[in-house]
Amino acid sequence: MTKPERIHRIVVWVAAGLAWLAMMARAGAQAHVIEVTAGSDSRYKIAGQHIPEITVKAGEPILLRVTAFKGKSWNRDGSIHGFTLLRAKDRTRVEGWDLLFKPGKQEFTLTAPTEPGQYEVVCTVICSEEHEGMHMKFTVVP
Repeated sequence: MTKPERIHRIVVWVAAGLAWLAMMARAGAQAHVIEVTAGSDSRYKIAGQHIPEITVKAGEPILLRVTAFKGKSWNRDGSIHGFTLLRAKDRTRVEGWDLLFKPGKQEFTLTAPTEPGQYEVVCTVICSEEHEGMHMKFTVVP
């Protein structure tokens, strides 16, 4: 590869990187921020809600902020809770929404499903004998 070809390749990579950063900055500024606690009592919690429920617009960018606390058991990889989005009508998983939580605070950048309807969030880590109760409603509106 000649020197001009190397320079051209570098310029293309830098331009692509800058475009990606600009896109991410715009998406981050417009993201719907959702704060969830995954509790040691094997329950999802959202501040101000007695029964946690998430409502988002179809296709909108989401910043999921999670604070996770250890239950009575956890995965060998250190994951203490899971967060998987299922379609309510047939219980199939939504691609890109299989998350594992480690202890502490973490953030996930996601995109809401494009299909309006009812979904359910379920925990995929057996976190205690109360694990089956770790779920919440997730609604996507047009």
